Amino acid sequence: MKILNVVFAVILALSGCVHRKEVAGLESSKLTQKHVPVFIDRDNSGLVEIDLMVEEASEDLQFERVDLIIGKDGNPEILSSITLRHEVLSASGEVESSIVIGGIDKVKHKSRLDTNTGLEAGHNRIVFDLKADSSALLGKSFSIESVRLLFKGGGHLVLNPERAFRFRPALVLRATGQDDCDTYRIPGLVTTNSGTLIAVYDNRYNNSKDLQEDIDVGMSRSVDGGQTWEPMQVIMDMGEWGGRSQRLNGIGDPSVLYDHTTNTIWVAALWISGSSPDNMLWWDSKPGMLPEETGQFVLVKSTDDGRTWSEPINITEQIKDPEWQLLLAGPGRGITLDDGTLVFPAQFKKDIGTKAVDGGQYTCHSTIVYSQDGGDSWHIGTGARPNTTEAQVVQLADGGLMLNMRDDLNRHDKGDTNGRAVSVTYDMGQTWEPHPSTNSALIEPNCMASLIAHDIEMENQMQQVLFFSNPNSKTQRTNMTIKTSLDGGLSWPDNHQVELFQPSGFGYSCMTMVDDEYVGIVYEGIKELYFQKVPVWELLGRPAL
Repeated sequence: MKILNVVFAVILALSGCVHRKEVAGLESSKLTQKHVPVFIDRDNSGLVEIDLMVEEASEDLQFERVDLIIGKDGNPEILSSITLRHEVLSASGEVESSIVIGGIDKVKHKSRLDTNTGLEAGHNRIVFDLKADSSALLGKSFSIESVRLLFKGGGHLVLNPERAFRFRPALVLRATGQDDCDTYRIPGLVTTNSGTLIAVYDNRYNNSKDLQEDIDVGMSRSVDGGQTWEPMQVIMDMGEWGGRSQRLNGIGDPSVLYDHTTNTIWVAALWISGSSPDNMLWWDSKPGMLPEETGQFVLVKSTDDGRTWSEPINITEQIKDPEWQLLLAGPGRGITLDDGTLVFPAQFKKDIGTKAVDGGQYTCHSTIVYSQDGGDSWHIGTGARPNTTEAQVVQLADGGLMLNMRDDLNRHDKGDTNGRAVSVTYDMGQTWEPHPSTNSALIEPNCMASLIAHDIEMENQMQQVLFFSNPNSKTQRTNMTIKTSLDGGLSWPDNHQVELFQPSGFGYSCMTMVDDEYVGIVYEGIKELYFQKVPVWELLGRPAL
């Protein structure tokens, strides 16, 4: 059947699909979304864009209205305003002009933006700048269902994103330059019995460099589920110990643990004194036990919900073998078992001298450090696997401890099997066995990751669920994603995953259960840390409540 003057075209592109009623002179159309949060109190320009290639300008290409449709299960009140801009780009893609052509201050599920704009010959771009409401609830979200452009000549475009993405509000927990600190890195995160969130991280004052440098451990505290945070405290600072400068007494790479049986928060970090800032501590730490020789395993604790903190407690003598080159925690977070046993993930370097098989000298092994008397004394397990470093630990439903590890041997760039290494122990790390998912179920670009466990009611019974976060890529630290496993880590289905941040970042992350309904996560951008909350129902692939 022939329909006069109507042409329906479906243009499939990476950005989405287009339904077009004939618009003379329009060659192609493309809708793209930036897969990033809507940051509160920060510019969010160009989160949605429409590229239009025009053969020749004409009156038919004068459009008068743009409709932005937000899905019915979304929360448009996250946004306080939308600004619409028209850009004209050169043949090389440079923006030659950019003008505001419309906007609204009250965002609804269907937002109408009136305008009176003509498209020019060549490359045009319609840009949506989104502003988050300052009081936007972090657990809410929305998705773009479609965008509709209506032209004065009667033509219209309806563009639908090809791949679903939910925009979520986010807080910049620590921004580069804040409190005279160049870089914030290495997040850890826990929730106390009172619901307080405790986040820890490196304060890297001079640059982004790892130890040795002027680095302290900072702490942020929230008593309202992460919606607001108190001013940062420095909780670990070795000052000018030994008469040496701050740059020669850095302490960092924190791991935080909450003891729910005694309401005590523990933070472990790595310290060394005297190594030159020109050297990397990873290589400069040597066998021995003294701070001038080797990295020190140092703790602080809080017994008042994170308000005040103890002086440093050095437990290196209790757990380090003098022949090892280095011993440090996680980083990230540890756990407390039901019987009160405190467990930090850890890693140690020792010279095993078998270059071909095990990766050469100074091979690192992931393990656990634990206390069975509330932190009075500490012990260490054996290495779970050679060439593994930054790890996270959970207790499985059967009582075993699962160690999920960064695998420095099976790296994608070495052409080997890619993926997180996973081992399990049933005797507090004295012996380990590989988990069936090791190096196969979870891809990684060689980076730190986060793993937590929580019991959730499903089909009228409690079931353990595992949540995992990392850059979801084999080769780059991009696509920060939370994944969910309902079978003890054997599988992580695609429909139980939520992507938060697509661009490249430093890539470290740490999660906590804010409460039974939300997972909270702190993760690294470039030199700064972001905090978001994701509803458990989304991670389980369920419809909204």
